[in-house]
Amino acid sequence: MTIVTRTGDTGTTGLVGGKRVSKTDARITAVGDIDELNALLGVVRCETVPRDVEVVLEAIQHRLFTLGADIASPAGTKAHTERIQPAHILVLDAWINLMEPQLPALMHFILPSGNSAGAHLHHARTVCRRTERSVVALSQVEEVNPEVLIFLNRLSDLLFVAARAANAASGVPEETVKYD
Repeated sequence: MTIVTRTGDTGTTGLVGGKRVSKTDARITAVGDIDELNALLGVVRCETVPRDVEVVLEAIQHRLFTLGADIASPAGTKAHTERIQPAHILVLDAWINLMEPQLPALMHFILPSGNSAGAHLHHARTVCRRTERSVVALSQVEEVNPEVLIFLNRLSDLLFVAARAANAASGVPEETVKYD
């Protein structure tokens, strides 16, 4: 089987259930942002990160496929699709609750920097925030599983904490923002 199907040659792509939409459709934009976030987490995993962060990132990458399928499956789709559930959000909360107490209290805004892994995780957080905005835009024109928005909001929090954890593990101090 080949990856080349030619079905997208005219600027459309298929959703779960078979409906074809423009590649500029809000749903496809959101799915593309999820895909970009997943690829960026793959880049982070090429870096040296603490083992607990590595395990979390791998699990998130798998869960992002569930998220993408959820978005690519409009309400009423007859095909069975796994959806983001409250339990998925609870897992993110648990990971935050495990990592955050090991970090210094955050008293000021910090620069999104640090070692390579930490900087990439900060970048992933911003891509996650863009993904969240894409899904909000989609939700304003079509029905979206409300758990998806909660999941993305919580995931960006987790990525921020993971960036701090990666930097702390490598001994890179956080730089607070200096306002002129």
